[in-house]
Amino acid sequence: MIFKISEEQHNNVKIMVIDDDYSTHASLKDLLEIEGSEIFFSTDEETALSALGNFTPDIFLIGLNQQKTSGFNICKILKQLVRLRDIPVIFLSSVEDTDSKLRAFDLGAVDYITKPFYFAEVRARVAVHLRLRKLQNKLEFQQIMERKVREISEAQLATIFALAKLAEQRDVDTGAHLERVREFCRLLAERLAKSSPYDASITPEFIECIQHASPLHDVGKVAIPDSILLKKGILTPEEFEIMKSHTIIGAENMQSVYNQYSGNIFIGMGIEIALYHHEKWDGTGYPDGLIGRNIPLSARIMALADVYDALRSDRCYRKGMGHKQVISMIRKGKGTHFDPVIVKAFLELEKTFNTVSEFSL
Repeated sequence: MIFKISEEQHNNVKIMVIDDDYSTHASLKDLLEIEGSEIFFSTDEETALSALGNFTPDIFLIGLNQQKTSGFNICKILKQLVRLRDIPVIFLSSVEDTDSKLRAFDLGAVDYITKPFYFAEVRARVAVHLRLRKLQNKLEFQQIMERKVREISEAQLATIFALAKLAEQRDVDTGAHLERVREFCRLLAERLAKSSPYDASITPEFIECIQHASPLHDVGKVAIPDSILLKKGILTPEEFEIMKSHTIIGAENMQSVYNQYSGNIFIGMGIEIALYHHEKWDGTGYPDGLIGRNIPLSARIMALADVYDALRSDRCYRKGMGHKQVISMIRKGKGTHFDPVIVKAFLELEKTFNTVSEFSL
């Protein structure tokens, strides 16, 4: 009789049989041995534990005789060892009573087979638990990989945010601007997702993405001279043209990253926001003079969040404005500067915006 398992298991199956009944060894040898498999037979606990230094099985078959205690002791020891505790244990018992079965499962066994064996049943049960073990290992590996990917992603986001903060800190008046605008973007995106013409476009992924990408909006300002960036007076037309270039500089630098990681939607949205957050609904913005919905939705959301926070905050050339005054200005910008749908969402959230501003300004 051949122990049947799937083709991919042929060269990986390792079985340890611990049983002081030599007739059991003989039966299981013919029953379980297949080409490429490894089976280790032991009659006692000491020999088995010693062998585990060089032999890690995929499954344990442990004999349980009338004395009972030896098999239970071995199982208990195995379950205390981190390296071995998750390997399935099947008891092979000449004792068929409820108490023994309950104790076996309490110790962590996955199955309990009584003697004399029905060969087909033993093969089937061993094959099932080997398959479950393999699936468990695959699941654990996937979970580990997902955790590592998540850790790497979080580290990347933290690094990018730190770089954006470096650019922001050149302007001593901006304070916690990045923290506030990403919160404003999240609030607006969540509101638009609930009830708006854009609800089908704003997925949970979009919301998470805009929250993390929004701090990149002004990263291009790192290339703007201090004489312009920190000027207290009104910029000359020439200086303003230089200031406007921060949108293109930021986007171009991120584009070089996106060219290598073209599937990264986070960087893709960061480019949209950096390049177009100064565009206006009526086409009078920069750098490209886009009109209406030709402006990416992420940039339209960012435009309102950025303007609200900029007007509320102190700048080197003026004091920050009050909440009511800023609401009035945004109302006036509806349909000219801002997307009317996004203005509507903002007005529904204006008290929350004020709370965020008051808390951190």
